[in-house]
This record gives sequence, structure tokens and C-alpha cells, in this order.
Amino acid sequence: MPIQFDYFYGNEAEQFTFYRIPKILVTSPTFKRVSDSAKLLYGLMLDRMGLSIRNGWVDDENRAYIFFTTNDVMEQMCCGTEKATKLLAELDGEKGIGLIERKKQGQGKPAIIYLKKFYISENNDRDLRLSETEIPDFRKSKVKTFENRNSRLSEIESADFRESKPNNNKYNNTDFNDTEKNNTESSDTEIISYPINRGNENNSPPLPAPKGIDAIRWIENRRKYEKLIKKNIDYDIISERYSKAWLDEIVAIMVDVVCSDEPTIRINKQEYPHEVVKSRFLKIDSSHIEYIDFALRSNTSDVRNIRAFLITTIYRSFETADNWFSARVKHDMANV
Repeated sequence: MPIQFDYFYGNEAEQFTFYRIPKILVTSPTFKRVSDSAKLLYGLMLDRMGLSIRNGWVDDENRAYIFFTTNDVMEQMCCGTEKATKLLAELDGEKGIGLIERKKQGQGKPAIIYLKKFYISENNDRDLRLSETEIPDFRKSKVKTFENRNSRLSEIESADFRESKPNNNKYNNTDFNDTEKNNTESSDTEIISYPINRGNENNSPPLPAPKGIDAIRWIENRRKYEKLIKKNIDYDIISERYSKAWLDEIVAIMVDVVCSDEPTIRINKQEYPHEVVKSRFLKIDSSHIEYIDFALRSNTSDVRNIRAFLITTIYRSFETADNWFSARVKHDMANV
């Protein structure tokens, strides 16, 4: 019997997380030889740029970069080694379209990946437009099979695959940025979004980063508050008890709120002065995190705006955590 999918009601579609695919990758003849899977992978890499901004991953020329290993491709695209290698080759400038540039670090470290802009300026359009013969049609090519899958890696495979199985370290945690509604008019650089349902998870959208010197200060400010918040909640200690990915999401939301330029922050449909909310968020400690975890797991109501719900829960934890702990102690003592 086929799966019976339910309808969307009201604004329920807003509860999903979206990956962004630039529309021009789908509509422009320049990218017609790039497979749909490679375009989706580029969208995943764009998604990871938010993590780079949060961590200040820029080189000496202020160029942002990401870490995206072959293992990451396999995990995110649900594919095998050969296809993952093929997709990276499609995007790379050596054999493919040139939307990414990989720089090896050596010593077992993952390669640095620079994402290239997907649009071409008018001045360079004629010089940079690729002819059909310049880009190999990866969709028609066949991937070499391994003669012995347990022997050595294929010659075309990235050395990054030599890492162990994927884990939630700083290199491959992509769960930081959702895509919120884009109300801009349609254009060639419009974003096509594909929903990924994450249930009760929430990923905070990255704040728009300034450019130049302001961007460096912006990144440094975020890093400063991220470090302070992690210290306040004893991140290194409680990360052994809770999911690191979940903790990173909570920290990311707190950093977004603390670093917000808005004069007010919306808490449970009411506007609160930013400085008041910021002060409270900077007082959150590990006990509040425990309460937040309990509140999220105990919630049975239909949450339509998970991000807003989390912000409210974090804010309210400061005034309800003590009462919750007292009630729990009384309950435990009564059962002794």
C-alpha cells in the first residue's frame, strides 16, 4: 500500500527547512550540462556558507571558504563514493564548471573549498560564457567501477574520503541556517528552495553580513559572543550529555539574538527591548539549558514557528527554571 501523504493546512509549510538552489543554475544555458544532483550539491554548499560566516572562516584576502569532504557529500546526497567524487568533479574548475575551487591542506586535513559566484558580470559574460565543448557532459559519462573496493581509492577520488565516518564536528555540521521567505521580485538570481523536514529541529538563519572591514568586525563580534555564551553554559561539559548539533543550534539562535541590530525582539508575540533580551540571554547557564531541553521534549502542542518558539523558551527559562527545579526536587523527595 502506497504511503498516504497529508495536505498542507494554513501556513504549515513554514515549519520546514529549505535548501536554496539559485534559479539561474536551472534556467541558464551556461549550466545545462551540469547535472541536477551537482546543482543540489552546490545549494548545500551555499547553505554551509552560513557556518563559515559564524566561525569567521575567511582567508587573508577576506574570501569565505567552507569544509565539505567526500564523506559529507555521501551523507548529504545519500550516495556512494563514486557518485560523490563525480559530483565534486562536476563543480570543480579542473574538470567541471568551476563553481568551486578546492585547495588541499595536506597532513590529513580536509581540503578548503571556495564557492564561486554563480552569476557572470556583463563585462565578462562574453569571455566567461562556456561553450558546450568546454564542459564535459557528466550526465552521460560513466563512472569507473572499483576492481577491488577494499584495495585502494579510485585515482579520481578526493583524498578527503580517507577520513573516518562523518560526525558532527565543526567541518561537517551544516545545520545552522534555514532559508526564510524571499519576498524579492523574480530575477535570474532568484532562489529555488527545496523543503527538508527536520521535525522539531530548528536552524537559525544567518544574519546578513556587511562587507569589507565592517564584515571583519561583524564576524569578530559574533565570535566573541559565541565564545562567551558557550562559556556561560559550560558547553564543553554539557555537550557530552546533549546532542552537539542541538546545542550548536541553541547557541546559534542566542548569538543571532544577542548580535541583532533590531531595537526590539519579539517574544511570544510581544516586542521586548533588545538590550533586555540580550542581558537575559547572556545570563543563561547550563541549568537553563537543561530546562530548555525538558520544555522542548515535553511540549505536545503544534509548533508552527519553531524558531520563535525556541527564542521564547530560552527567554522564559530564566524566570521558570528555578521553579521547575524546585518542583522536580519535591517530586523526587516525595518518592524517596
